[in-house]
Amino acid sequence: MSTPVVEVKNLSVRFGSFYAVKNISFSVEKGEIFGFLGANGAGKTTTIRVLCGLLPASEGHVSVGGTEFVPGRENLIKQKVGYMSQRFTLYDDLSIKENMDFAAGIRRLKKIDYEKRRQELLDFIGFKQELSTVVRDLPGGIKQEIALCQSLLHDPEIVFLDEPTAGVAPAARFRFWQLIRKLADMGKTIFVTTHYMDEAENCGRIALMRSGELIELDSPQNLKAKTFSRRMYNFTPKGRNEDIPDLQPFAMWEPYGQHYHAVFKDDTAEKNMLPQLKKNFDIEKINPSLEDVFIRIVEGDNR
Repeated sequence: MSTPVVEVKNLSVRFGSFYAVKNISFSVEKGEIFGFLGANGAGKTTTIRVLCGLLPASEGHVSVGGTEFVPGRENLIKQKVGYMSQRFTLYDDLSIKENMDFAAGIRRLKKIDYEKRRQELLDFIGFKQELSTVVRDLPGGIKQEIALCQSLLHDPEIVFLDEPTAGVAPAARFRFWQLIRKLADMGKTIFVTTHYMDEAENCGRIALMRSGELIELDSPQNLKAKTFSRRMYNFTPKGRNEDIPDLQPFAMWEPYGQHYHAVFKDDTAEKNMLPQLKKNFDIEKINPSLEDVFIRIVEGDNR
């Protein structure tokens, strides 16, 4: 077995008496696309800040790229990681070149190495515009691609992407994830948070956080299979204001746009109720999505 690139054991982060992260453990392998999901305030960004060497752990053990987090030696970790935050990390009033020059200066990269690396990364994303272009004039998707390049200038082993496609158009999100998969194929380890469940399907494994605790960790396929052992149905009301049925026979009944996703508690309830429900609903069997998983076990009783 290879040594994990990221290893977290019994990590807690406490602010006074409040636990932002409470006793979580997991590991991430080289070249893995690792998803980190949870509602706002679940502890995702706090965990990432620890793994990037930006915040000390209150308790537990953290190792990144074979380097343990030791107070006073955080730069050893920072050299191994690239970080792209959920907000645009570029300065709007500077050009692309000025932004990247600034990032290279912070990293103390040699000019000849930096300029070669910059061109490699711009070629990687297929960028053809002038480097003198001011960032504010770029579409949101292109801004994020440039921000990704900026986070990769020092050729890190692990790339942390915190909501990298928030507010970006669907076509640009699709292209961004193509780049993420290419990076993973090149051996980079990708640690990503997202609120888009269709994006999370691209992850090899997903950790689900709730209230600072890690509640599930598995592949998207296994999460769906474990969460929903029974058949799921899509119910579409035939009328505009169709009354919701008696929910007693259902283990799950959740609104999904203009539809409902539902799971019966048992075979008897399913057999008895389906003929009645067909009078008022169009019904079809469906496969559960990660969004169904998220609603069921992440939001759960906290809704």
